[in-house]
Amino acid sequence: MVRLTFPLALTLSALVAVPPVTAQDRRPSHCIAVAQSAPGLEYLHKASFRDPLPDDTVRISYVAHASFLIQTEGGLNAVTDFTGFIGNVDLIPDVVTMNHAHSTHWTSEPDPAIPHVLRGWGEEFGAGVEHHLDLTEMLVRNVSTDIRSFGGVEPRGNSIFIFEVAGLCIGHLGHLHQEPSPEQYAAIGRLDVVMAPVDGGLTLDIETMMRVIGRLRSSVVIPMHWFGETTLRAFIAGMSDQFAVIDEGANQLELSLRGLPRQPTIVLLQPALLREDD
Repeated sequence: MVRLTFPLALTLSALVAVPPVTAQDRRPSHCIAVAQSAPGLEYLHKASFRDPLPDDTVRISYVAHASFLIQTEGGLNAVTDFTGFIGNVDLIPDVVTMNHAHSTHWTSEPDPAIPHVLRGWGEEFGAGVEHHLDLTEMLVRNVSTDIRSFGGVEPRGNSIFIFEVAGLCIGHLGHLHQEPSPEQYAAIGRLDVVMAPVDGGLTLDIETMMRVIGRLRSSVVIPMHWFGETTLRAFIAGMSDQFAVIDEGANQLELSLRGLPRQPTIVLLQPALLREDD
């Protein structure tokens, strides 16, 4: 696991007044990155997804393909692009999000014990959907985008899901088939952390995806939805003049608002299904 531990040189209070919060409250997010620090890293290779989290910290575990487990200090568990299986573990997520471009991004039979199942498309073709789920410690919302479908386009058939937690704005681009419009960029806001598909064709081509990442101005970019080294390395090479790159073979990272890197950073995680400690 990678823990981002960049000390913050310019305090958050100098930028925005944020009242004290408890572990169950949500620290307000403004979808901006505010860290102004010099780099520093700590690698924790034997950490478990069951381990407690430090204050105001989020853990992101790359599970598979486009599925990530996002965990909060207060114990909330959210899974993106949920397919029904995250590993041989006894864990019922509090919320799952899904997109229906392919079977690797959703399931028609999510466990009924999951309290919140958020589909990224509407009940009628092209209707889209709007989510604004406030779980106190975490706010989950979406921005609808179009997807290719049956040789054409399904308007509002994909969702970019955004998780506001611990003062961070974390975005998952889903099965993105179009560059967001100015209105969609405005609705997304500035993401501190973004999970971006870099397959190079099934979603966006690499050049367009790099332009999207540049526009989002994220501090941390986590590549996902890659099928081999070719397109993944092409994406990293194309962004390396603007982004630092961390590739330590980890499948988890922990980060906080105060720990965001000053230089935008690509963190390459390796997918791994969840398992209990040996």
